[in-house]
Amino acid sequence: MNITYDVDNFYQGLVDHGLIIPSGALGVFGRGAVFEQVLAGFNEVIDQVARDDGAESQTHPPLIDRALLEKVHYLDSFPHLCGAIHSFSGNAMQALALAERAGNGQPWGDLLTQTGVTLTPAACYPVYPTFTGTLPPEGRLVELLGWVYRNEPSPEPTRMQSFRVREFIRAGTADQVVAWRDMWLQRGLDLLTSLGLPVTSDVAADPFFGRGGKVLAANQIEQRLKFEVLVPVISLEAPTAVCSFNFHQQHFGSTFDIRTADGAVASTACLGFGLERVTMALFKHHGFDIKAWPQSVREQLSL
Repeated sequence: MNITYDVDNFYQGLVDHGLIIPSGALGVFGRGAVFEQVLAGFNEVIDQVARDDGAESQTHPPLIDRALLEKVHYLDSFPHLCGAIHSFSGNAMQALALAERAGNGQPWGDLLTQTGVTLTPAACYPVYPTFTGTLPPEGRLVELLGWVYRNEPSPEPTRMQSFRVREFIRAGTADQVVAWRDMWLQRGLDLLTSLGLPVTSDVAADPFFGRGGKVLAANQIEQRLKFEVLVPVISLEAPTAVCSFNFHQQHFGSTFDIRTADGAVASTACLGFGLERVTMALFKHHGFDIKAWPQSVREQLSL
C-alpha cells in the first residue's frame, strides 16, 4: 500500500467512509460503527496481553472533583488544557437574560458560575487517592478505560478534545514501577508491530505551559521520565504518539501519602494507549475498508 500523508485527505476519507461523524466543533466528532468495532477489537487485544498481570479494575466518570485537580497542581503546568465546568445558578430574571443572549448569538458565559467538578484531563488522576496508605510488598496495579478532555481544538483528526485512553497505573518502589514501565514499553512496541504498524519509541515531554514549561519539559526529557510509542499517521516526519509511558517518581506518592511496605514514600508510573489514535493509525496504514486488511490483523482484532 502506497502511503501518502495529507491531513485534509485523511480526515475527509474518515468522514466519507462513515468512520467519524463531524459535529461542527474542531476536534469533536462522532464515531461510526466500524470505527468502534476496530477500537473495541484493539481494546480486547490489550485485555489479552494484560490478562495475567493481576490488575485491579476501576471505572470512573469523565469528571473529577475540582479539588483533586488543584491538589495535583495541574493548573501550574497545564492551564491551557483544562476543561472547567460552569453551570447556571441564577434567578429567573438572569435565566431570561441568558436565554435571550443565547437566542441572539451573544456571549452568555458570564451568567454561569463554576461548579465543583472539571472534565478529566488525565485518566489516571482519580486512581491515586485510592492508593493512600501502605501498599502491599508487591505494590498495586490498576487498569481502567476512561474519557479524557483536553482544550486543543484542531482540524487534525488525531488531535481530539475528547478521547478514550486505556490506562494502567502502577504504585510501589521506584525499582518496581520503572521495571514495569519498561516492560510495557516493549509490550506496546510488540503489540502494535504485530498489527502491521510501523512503530518507533522515543523519549518525550508533556505539553507544559509557558516559558517555565520549557524548563520542565527539558528536565523531563533529560531524566527520561516519559516515553512515547509513535506511528506516522498525519506526517512521516512528525509521527503521532499513540501510547505513552510515564514515571512520576514520588510526586503522587507524596501528594496522596502513598507508602511502600517499608514506610517510604511510594513511586508511581502510568501508561496509556490512545484508543482513537491507534484506531486511526490502523485505518491509515491498512486502508478505510477493513475487509481489505491483512487477514492476520483482522483475526487479531476479531473483525
